Amino acid sequence: MENNAGNDRLEIIETKKILDVKRASIEDSRFEVFCMDRSHFRDVSAKNIKISDANLSDLEIEGAQLGGAYIHNIGMPPEGHPMYNAAAKQRPLKFENCDLTNSTITDCNLSDVAIDDCNLKGMKINGILVEDLLRQYKS
Repeated sequence: MENNAGNDRLEIIETKKILDVKRASIEDSRFEVFCMDRSHFRDVSAKNIKISDANLSDLEIEGAQLGGAYIHNIGMPPEGHPMYNAAAKQRPLKFENCDLTNSTITDCNLSDVAIDDCNLKGMKINGILVEDLLRQYKS
């Protein structure tokens, strides 16, 4: 362990460890090419965190504040990507009891998406109010 301006620096390279971290700051840490399957995070501040090129299958986020989150390029690797598999199918995502007020969904494949028991007031699809579309449909 070396001392960096009052901060301890710990390098863990090519090993298997189970870490029990409590009441600690690991700000500005860097994690690359690592496995943290079945890990659990509770009462965490992870502002400005970026996760890229990750397998987050079966990820569950509960009781989180995601204001300002930017979620993009989600799904199976596209053709031309080294991990592309034409036979692979994206498993469905589930959003439940979420406040998506003023959110934007752009250039997404929403095939077979089900929206149930949701407040659609002011919701637009391609600039058209969904309430108007539903009203026309019921007529």
